[in-house]
Amino acid sequence: MTRDEAWALLTKYNKDHFHLQHALTVEGVMRWYAGELGYGDEADFWAIVGLLHDLDFEMWPEEHCVKQQELMRDAGVDEAVIHATCCHGWGLTGVDMEPTHQMEKVLFAADELTGLIGAAALMRPSKSVQDMEVKSLKKKFKSTGFAAGCSREVIQKGADMLGWPLEELMEKTILAMRSCEAEVQAAVEKL
Repeated sequence: MTRDEAWALLTKYNKDHFHLQHALTVEGVMRWYAGELGYGDEADFWAIVGLLHDLDFEMWPEEHCVKQQELMRDAGVDEAVIHATCCHGWGLTGVDMEPTHQMEKVLFAADELTGLIGAAALMRPSKSVQDMEVKSLKKKFKSTGFAAGCSREVIQKGADMLGWPLEELMEKTILAMRSCEAEVQAAVEKL
């Protein structure tokens, strides 16, 4: 699947700028992680998984990670992409596909965390992750009233799944978001 094909599929079912921005952010984060973790030759695959991971969420939130299997199969999407995107809902959405590959574990861990980091960035004078530090993110993480929709339990479970301390997951995901922030912002402005 090409990036253009993935984008066409995503935008067929997603119109809200917030959801598209999240998809673009996770795409960039996954591409960064692929390079960082020694999977640079698979960076396009990791990025497409990031782009499509919430394919069904806007229209079928109650069937998240279930409906998208049908949508992707109907579109002829490779089973590896289907598994990788759907297993980020493991234990959360009625999906019994456990993340096994490191890429799937990264998606599981980073998806929720990108939301928390994005919300924290909006509270900064710069409105950016470029000057965000782990210390300030940890404060937001501990404040359960802040970005309450971002599950701290899922973020911690993801860090544990990867075998990383929470601080390492936070630091790497901030760096990943820094790497794609300008590109995501430019793409969102064109929507």
